Amino acid sequence: MAQDFWASSGYRDLVRVEGGLAPAPAWFARFLARDELAPPGDAGPAERELHARLAADPMARVSPGSVDALDDPDARENWREFLRFRDRVAAFPTLEAAYRDLYSRPNVDVAPPFVDALVHAITRGLLEGSAGAWLCRAGEMLFRPQRVSTESGQVLAADAATLEAFQRTGGFGNAGRFLVQQGAAVAPVKMDVLDSHNAALYFLRDELYGFVLDLTPGREGARALARVLERWVAHLAGVAVAIEPLARIDDERWRWHIGLDVDSTAILNALYRAEPVAPEDLERLALLFRMTFDDRSAVRADVRGRPVYLGLACRPDRTLRVKPQNLLVNLPLAAPPGASA
Repeated sequence: MAQDFWASSGYRDLVRVEGGLAPAPAWFARFLARDELAPPGDAGPAERELHARLAADPMARVSPGSVDALDDPDARENWREFLRFRDRVAAFPTLEAAYRDLYSRPNVDVAPPFVDALVHAITRGLLEGSAGAWLCRAGEMLFRPQRVSTESGQVLAADAATLEAFQRTGGFGNAGRFLVQQGAAVAPVKMDVLDSHNAALYFLRDELYGFVLDLTPGREGARALARVLERWVAHLAGVAVAIEPLARIDDERWRWHIGLDVDSTAILNALYRAEPVAPEDLERLALLFRMTFDDRSAVRADVRGRPVYLGLACRPDRTLRVKPQNLLVNLPLAAPPGASA
């Protein structure tokens, strides 16, 4: 029996249809429990009434005046963002179609937490029925920021929010936070590197985001991320690809590359143009991939037969936020027959 995981994605409130995942009203209702929308103790009657109305019918029409009537300006902004997201997604047959539409517009006008929610759910669907701990942990990188360590040739990625929580509380919740604030010594909590001995525990801790992923080329974590990216491209872009981790790019006929984050894009651009790159910036280039297309005719003529290189790099503060949308908007795909140039 396949393992269940990532309950917070709302996958059980999605329906598989042609082309992807369609949300039931219950999927939107899950967002009402978030701190940004749940009325606080001092919320006014208008805010409580609006929340109760959407809890009873998540797809209920809400007039702009109902939101404008809220006393708290932060609550007004949060509700506007949620309703824009809800109405945008509901206008498409699938989450995937809504996600593609976001990146066909001049500007992404949906708040980042809602974009992450789309990626979370879509990735959960990609892994349904065939995912082990490695694929699941690698999949987390598509919607959760990481903190990367690159020392002695080893590349380790840990969930940034989990690390921050450990630093605040020592891993012991509110009691730990109190001790830290009082200056008391708190034993550090060790985040385990995912390996063959503890992989089975992933599905007991999947919502804790507590495993470190070894992304060193040649190791299971890097291969797992490559498999997740292959599924992402096949599902969202409709082309079959093979992706393999690399230690370096050694290609005199380098034609195309895609950075999977802001920093790797800048570093790869400089390397492609043979511009000097500072050693400390090169050190932040955590992982490279080589991507090839099963069907060469799917690729632009000037790139056809050549690999596409992918990169991942952390920021100077060691954080990394993967942008999976780059694998949609920057692929060198040939224009379909009849398309205008």
